[in-house]
Amino acid sequence: MDLNAARELFETSQDLTVGIEEEWAIIDPQTLELVPKYEALRADGDQDDVLREAISGELISSEIEIRSGRGEDVQHALQLQREARRRLFALADRHGVGLASTGTHPLSDYRDQHIIDTEHYRRVQDGLQYVARRNNTFALQVHIGVNGPDRAIQACDRLRPVLPMLLAISANSPFVDGQDSGLHTARTQTFTKSFPRCGVPDPFETWGNWQDYVELLLRTNSIVEFTQLWWSVRAHHSYGTIEVRICDAQTTGPEADGLIQLIVACVAQALREIDAGEVPPAVPGRLIEENMWRAIRYGQDGHLLDLEAPRIEEYPAAEAVDRLKAWTGVDVALPELNGAQRQRRLIDGGASPYEVFKVCVDETRATYPSEEKIA
Repeated sequence: MDLNAARELFETSQDLTVGIEEEWAIIDPQTLELVPKYEALRADGDQDDVLREAISGELISSEIEIRSGRGEDVQHALQLQREARRRLFALADRHGVGLASTGTHPLSDYRDQHIIDTEHYRRVQDGLQYVARRNNTFALQVHIGVNGPDRAIQACDRLRPVLPMLLAISANSPFVDGQDSGLHTARTQTFTKSFPRCGVPDPFETWGNWQDYVELLLRTNSIVEFTQLWWSVRAHHSYGTIEVRICDAQTTGPEADGLIQLIVACVAQALREIDAGEVPPAVPGRLIEENMWRAIRYGQDGHLLDLEAPRIEEYPAAEAVDRLKAWTGVDVALPELNGAQRQRRLIDGGASPYEVFKVCVDETRATYPSEEKIA
């Protein structure tokens, strides 16, 4: 791992380029159970000029990730990702499988899933064992270009208290192991609270401090690559971006697109504050963790703490979207009820996990049409 090369990459990086990564469950269209079809989709996708670059593996063979590649701004990245989604659904149709987009799969047993055969994921499985095998989760991740290594680290620091707000907004996974977890984002409890070097990082302030930490982990044989730092926001050494990794996968196209735009707007506002020297003092991790738990448990149905107010008080988590819109000055379209809220309303009405998931799968398909449906 060449940390000096990573630093140089940030020195030449461009502000507010955008890359999008979305993780999808590959399912049987009738039973809605997970099916191990990644390798077949990958092989066929290699024949498509767009999917050849867009498709990536993500731990298990019943999961597939698509990536937009570099967009010059958020609208360009969304355009690229929409085309990749459209082609992915056409590919799935040809193979007789479905695609689902929620933070966890509510039906299939994690013990029945198979880790894909790559060097990276063999290392993950060997190193983490049960923690890796248990992680059948699906996320939305956004890369945002930042010019300057110190600015990148400072932007990550500034986003720390924002992460629980984005989590509450994006919550979309009440089920785990075929049961109602009682949570709004069981994905976060399964992944973020289990993986090492995960969740909300400490503030690092400078690239030098970040580099010292990564070098310590390398020297002590704690990691062999920087991607083993699974923080919910991190500087990405390969792209010259900061990667926001806090969000559940989103059920519909419009809410995924709105959330992506909101995340990019948050990073843009953080950079404006950094450049103006107006960044508020770092919030203690223990207070951010309180909001993380509230977001995990109650999502937008609960309350969050206003961590930057002179006197910390609660506010309804349903206000998080409007608060971030006001902070960033950007208006985005997001539904009044997020994915977890819609699912929990069905659960409260007596729907089974299959029935709830069927609604989600149908919502997803309706907003991500394939080539055949467009034609």
